[in-house]
Amino acid sequence: MAGIVVNNILPQPPIFRSVSSSRSRSIRTLVMVKASSDSSDSVSVSTKSSEALVFTAPPGFKPPEPKRFAIKSGKFFDVLGASIGLLFRFGTGVFVSGYSASFVSKEEIPADQYALRIGGITVKETSKLGPRPEKPIEIYEFEGCPFCRKVREMVAVLDLDILYYPCPRGSPNFRPKVKQMGGKQQFPYMVDPNTGVSMYESDGIIKYLSEKYGDGTVPLSLSLGALTAITAGFAMIGRMGKGNLYTPAKLPPKPLEFWAYEGSPFCKLVREVLVELELPHIQRSCARGSPKRQELLEKAGHFQVPYLEDPNTGVAMFESAEIVEYLKQTYTA
Repeated sequence: MAGIVVNNILPQPPIFRSVSSSRSRSIRTLVMVKASSDSSDSVSVSTKSSEALVFTAPPGFKPPEPKRFAIKSGKFFDVLGASIGLLFRFGTGVFVSGYSASFVSKEEIPADQYALRIGGITVKETSKLGPRPEKPIEIYEFEGCPFCRKVREMVAVLDLDILYYPCPRGSPNFRPKVKQMGGKQQFPYMVDPNTGVSMYESDGIIKYLSEKYGDGTVPLSLSLGALTAITAGFAMIGRMGKGNLYTPAKLPPKPLEFWAYEGSPFCKLVREVLVELELPHIQRSCARGSPKRQELLEKAGHFQVPYLEDPNTGVAMFESAEIVEYLKQTYTA
């Protein structure tokens, strides 16, 4: 199942990396999550156990070839349900701040540069970004929370990379940690290791991110008070209950790396599972207009989201339906 594919033309970089051997050994693990200004604390999950936790790709695993605009058989209604949110939220999270697009001749943009190419039409996309944080901002949240969705939309607008700590209901690790750090179990909860700021309340987080990493402007669709929260809630109707409850899972030592953006229904289907399995992940935001689209093009040979890199197994792969299957086979306890 694919999202958007553009410029499938660069053969040089390896698209996939995988390690095939036995499944992971599951052991009892004590999780320690630290939120501080130390960069090493912001990008790792510390574990203590009686022996090392080893993860490998499922037996016989082979990453799928990416397919342009393809939906896997039997998954149409999943994608449709995940798309409903775009209507209720007026497409917020699809475009980066200051987005603009213009039609250009195909000769104007080199073949190794990202552009939206459909048939014989070439579209050049640009945006205006604010200051970039040196370290990933940490956000504790879960997919089924409308207030968390508001913050994720702002993250996409600002094109920020975020270290997400999923906190589904019933999860044993990061949900209790939020109470330890902030004094209450309320979501979303943000920790910015670049400034030492930590805070609850979605509107406050949105305002903070906009002023610190944008031009201080909050999109109208995120500035309507209760109406914003109500429409964010309606946006979840098509996937009611998904990304809310914890599924027992094995916690990896390193966060996964996930190239995605809030406005993509294909990315949403993967994030639901990342949250349910309580898998920490660094999300590389790449909404329309993001310069990170070029980064992924250079890394993988073309652009398509979602794209998952798992440093715990060496796997890198496209295709949302197959990513979901991979995550469940690798990390479900």
